[in-house]
Amino acid sequence: MSSIPEFHDRMLSLGLARVAEQAALASASLIGRGDEKAADQAAVNAMREQLNLLDIAGVVVIGEGERDEAPMLYIGEEVGTGNGPGVDIALDPLEGTTLTAKDMPNALTVIAMGPRGSMLHAPDTYMDKLAIGSGYPDGVVSLDMSPRERVEALAKAKGCAPSDITVCILERTRHERMIADVRETGAAIRLITDGDVAGVMHCAEAELTGIDMYMGQGGAPEGVLAAAALKCMGGQIFGRLLFRNEDEKNRAAKAGITDLHRIYTGDEMVTQDVIFAATGVTGGSLLPPLKRSPGWVETTTLLMRSKTGSVRRMTYRTPLASHQ
Repeated sequence: MSSIPEFHDRMLSLGLARVAEQAALASASLIGRGDEKAADQAAVNAMREQLNLLDIAGVVVIGEGERDEAPMLYIGEEVGTGNGPGVDIALDPLEGTTLTAKDMPNALTVIAMGPRGSMLHAPDTYMDKLAIGSGYPDGVVSLDMSPRERVEALAKAKGCAPSDITVCILERTRHERMIADVRETGAAIRLITDGDVAGVMHCAEAELTGIDMYMGQGGAPEGVLAAAALKCMGGQIFGRLLFRNEDEKNRAAKAGITDLHRIYTGDEMVTQDVIFAATGVTGGSLLPPLKRSPGWVETTTLLMRSKTGSVRRMTYRTPLASHQ
């Protein structure tokens, strides 16, 4: 009989929700204050503090850069009491620091946890991403297709016209050609300024969000976080790492990646069952914002387990005095 503690996702899930909640609460006083770094640091400090209370032997595999960038939660940082199962942790203490600083929609605190070795150790590079919701055949869209082909293929699979498809894309100069190609099909585009984990998650709840597809280049670590979310919510995601220089290729080699051109599916980015939690900081299509009332502050957290497919939206109300 093995003496290694098992990964009991049900037992750990509420603890993970608290990690996301406390990070959001820590950033609450900085919403709309114009200080991205302070908001991010507040969320980081709270997330680290809460993670270190959990009975896990955790390693941050998707974090905020390398060790020399501490006090951020860096890649390779060990968290937890050490008295529990070995786990991989992917996190973004405040996805949308600019959104928070400007009080714009869709800022979230995001964290995922799985058994040790369950998540792709994506280097801090760009990734070309493509995501759709559930209910479609495997391979209905691919990264090897042009933007036009993706829209037309998804419309055919959905049984609608391309003009009935809405695509979410990060508003960046590098995406100008892609945006033009998508618009030529007649499809609508929802441009976002930041927060591509939330952008991908929108595809999984198309009836709620109105978004059918996500495409474009963004951070590779965020791609793994998004894959963890879709593993719980349902949907397909594909990612291909992009390298701008030799330093980024060396980061990939350090992470154990040898095929620099590989297209990863969601199940290859997240290979085992995971738990995922996200708490709304500013309001959006997925989650409402932090709400203040006289003497109280309230958060809403999305908590999901891929093993059971369970999706919970939990409201947490706490006295405001302890979060001034």
